[in-house]
Amino acid sequence: MLGGGGPGQIAAAENVLAPFLGDAAGLVVSAATFIVVLTAVYVLNKSVFNPLIERLLERQGLEEHARRPLNKIATFLVLFAGLTVAFGAAGYDDFLRSLATIAAAATLAVGFALQDVIRNFVAGIFIYTDKPFKIGDWIEWDDNVGVVEDISFRVTRVRTFDNELLTVPNHTLTAGVVKNPVAKDTLRLRVVFGIDYEDDVDHATEIIIDEAEKHEAILEEPAPSVRFNELADSYVGLQSRVWIANPSRSDFMRTRAEYIAAVKKRFDAEDITIPFPQRTVSGRDSWEEPSAFGGEP
Repeated sequence: MLGGGGPGQIAAAENVLAPFLGDAAGLVVSAATFIVVLTAVYVLNKSVFNPLIERLLERQGLEEHARRPLNKIATFLVLFAGLTVAFGAAGYDDFLRSLATIAAAATLAVGFALQDVIRNFVAGIFIYTDKPFKIGDWIEWDDNVGVVEDISFRVTRVRTFDNELLTVPNHTLTAGVVKNPVAKDTLRLRVVFGIDYEDDVDHATEIIIDEAEKHEAILEEPAPSVRFNELADSYVGLQSRVWIANPSRSDFMRTRAEYIAAVKKRFDAEDITIPFPQRTVSGRDSWEEPSAFGGEP
């Protein structure tokens, strides 16, 4: 449509300009047609396509950092299509066919050379659409943990709690398991308290629950609970399960530390012991001093 009127109008324009420009009339008209069509596509993209794509992406619930690169890709595709139309309208069909052949060969070569880049690019699209995490989330994968600072189509940047910046290929985050503790509105904390075998388990359980109920950051519902966890070598394990709201890494660590300190203080006050590991060494036979120490050979 943009080139519509096409060959007849171009020929008429060439006839009008021929007395003034001679043989250059055809070149000037073709170049002018190319520029006019490409400009029209650019303006149409800015005024119609870009706003339309932006609204569609917003309706999908994508955040701004995800909409921006997708909008750029859509703009590139529209302008590429406009470039193709402009070449055709200007009468450069032979050049366009040659360009398409060269582009196909180049695409194949680049595809083989940039397999990892393409793989990460596709993984980035999955991260944008599936939304396993977003900027500001605390995530854990493999042996790493940190807060997401930026998500691009190729890499995700994560700031560790030691203030180190990790640049992670997107494929790494989509190929394995990524834990996002702050994806929901609540998070459960599990803390194991070890008490001596001679201490009262029921009384220790009451203290653990009581201190959980007193802490302002711990939710009343779901209610705190305690489970008999294990019979270890030197202690009886009681696992406390409590919930906090709107979790973040700092909230998690602070609440956990304050809760453990409060339970430890109550245990000390009420003579409940948190034992340290003990080992008893014994021999089945009587011990004899080695000859190197002066004993019998």
